[in-house]
Amino acid sequence: MKSELHGGPVRHAWWEAFFPPARWLAGYQGKWLAPDALAGFTLAAYAIPVSLAYAALAGLPPQMGLYCYLVGGLGYALFGSSRHVAIGPTSAISLVFGVTLADMAGGDADRFLSLATMATILTAGFFVLAWLLRLSVIVNFISESILTGFKAGAALSIIVTQLPKLFGVPGGGDDFFSRLVQIIRQLGDTNPVVLAVGVAAIVLLMMGDKWFPGRPVALVVVLLSLAAVPLLALSEHGVSIVGQLPAGLPSFDLAQTRLRDLDVDTRRQLASLAFACFLLSYIESISAARTFALKHRYEVDARRELLGLGAANLLAGLFQGYPSAGGLSQSAVNEKAGARTPLSLVFTSLAIGLVLLFLTGLFRNLPNAVLAAVVLVAVKGLIDLREIRHLFRVSRFDFAAAMVALVGVLLLGILDGVIFAVVASLAMLLKRSSTPHVAYLGRIPGTNRFSDRERHPDNEPVPGVLIFRVEAALLYFNVEHILRDVLQQVRDFGSGLRLVVCDLSNSPYVDLAGARMLARLSEELKPSGAGLRIVEAHATERDILRAEGLEHLAGPIDRQTSITDALAELNRPSPGIP
Repeated sequence: MKSELHGGPVRHAWWEAFFPPARWLAGYQGKWLAPDALAGFTLAAYAIPVSLAYAALAGLPPQMGLYCYLVGGLGYALFGSSRHVAIGPTSAISLVFGVTLADMAGGDADRFLSLATMATILTAGFFVLAWLLRLSVIVNFISESILTGFKAGAALSIIVTQLPKLFGVPGGGDDFFSRLVQIIRQLGDTNPVVLAVGVAAIVLLMMGDKWFPGRPVALVVVLLSLAAVPLLALSEHGVSIVGQLPAGLPSFDLAQTRLRDLDVDTRRQLASLAFACFLLSYIESISAARTFALKHRYEVDARRELLGLGAANLLAGLFQGYPSAGGLSQSAVNEKAGARTPLSLVFTSLAIGLVLLFLTGLFRNLPNAVLAAVVLVAVKGLIDLREIRHLFRVSRFDFAAAMVALVGVLLLGILDGVIFAVVASLAMLLKRSSTPHVAYLGRIPGTNRFSDRERHPDNEPVPGVLIFRVEAALLYFNVEHILRDVLQQVRDFGSGLRLVVCDLSNSPYVDLAGARMLARLSEELKPSGAGLRIVEAHATERDILRAEGLEHLAGPIDRQTSITDALAELNRPSPGIP
């Protein structure tokens, strides 16, 4: 029997399903310890500046970003299924969290933190509920094109929140467009020193990413800025700094998490925020998990990811963090540094714990402009221009879906934008399903095979016969479209139509409405003297069609009859065909 760590099939005791480390620890090899430790410390070096920046983006004390890595990684290591996913705050979640809670808290800092804790625990609750109800399939209903547009819109929204820090202006506004207008109006008040610090950080970060991919470049840039602040007296030139971070580990405190004390409207808003964070976290995490599983040839359990992310967010909520996810960027750092198992996340927690205990004073002089630069460089990867151009060339429909998601985020904000993106995905799915392509077939020259005449104009039409194939299931919400399409072709055919052949080879299912639509089609054909023949129906389809009496209207419905057979029967008597 092969070990799971080598990708082979393996059986597990039932209790191991609730404690995944029992699987990989049993086969853990000593030679993996050093790579896991190196990956964990490398990830910590990457995570420290990024988590500080994302916490500021969320409107939370900077150390709360560190708490997410400290405890979230431990929760995921205990219950997650990926060997490479790294758990921490992400840009999109941080922005939606900060913007939404700022409106709900009304300027009350204590209320802001209390709501943050409750929203994080509610996010964990959504994960556990989805795990119990086996809802891991939800990710399949959100198309890649929708995600492309959503991520681009989220990136643009994040960028306009960071530009004021980069230019040293106050900013303002409640949405993307009002923030952009405020920035343009305030450009004349730009602080050149702040701008120089931010631009220098951006240049160094981008050069480092290009020349040293997978390395903790952001930490090096942060250390350089820490040295530059006192050396160049930057604070005297209007460069704002983070200030002293509290030393020590986060405490466990449930005193502020009283959901029952909130009014109904606040509870609803919190639930909406938590649901949006749940969706964002799961989509981003499962995408990263599948990317690295494919690369390293092992399997991830989509349902297990729900439990792992639920544990990560529960610990984050209980220990002063906020909603986290398995972001692709931090996971890529973990993977490129050589991680072999989730033990790398334990080393990351250990390293960040040491920083919180002994090194928080080091970050007191960190410029906010550098944190803004870290965020701006991190989110640039969310705008995938190559994929957007590809969608435009290949599928205008998918391009339009991406643009709808992008504009939805810019107009509605990320919170409503993510929900809008989900609804748009479902609407796109229903649109495609409700208007399936109906192919009208002709004989491929020199053969007894048939294909779509629209795609292959050289196909030969069969005199007196209309052959159509529905390239989807026949279901109650698409049968009217199919019937209208076929009857229009019948009218266009004109006189001389003797037979209509319905090929169901590409229809995996026919429901009751579909069977009745075919019966109605048979009745509509009678005045013209044409008959209906049904071929290539699958097993369950044949049962439904026979139960609805289609054999009396369209002849025998069996598994042997093909289009060629139906055409051969055309000129000889056949019972059941009108």
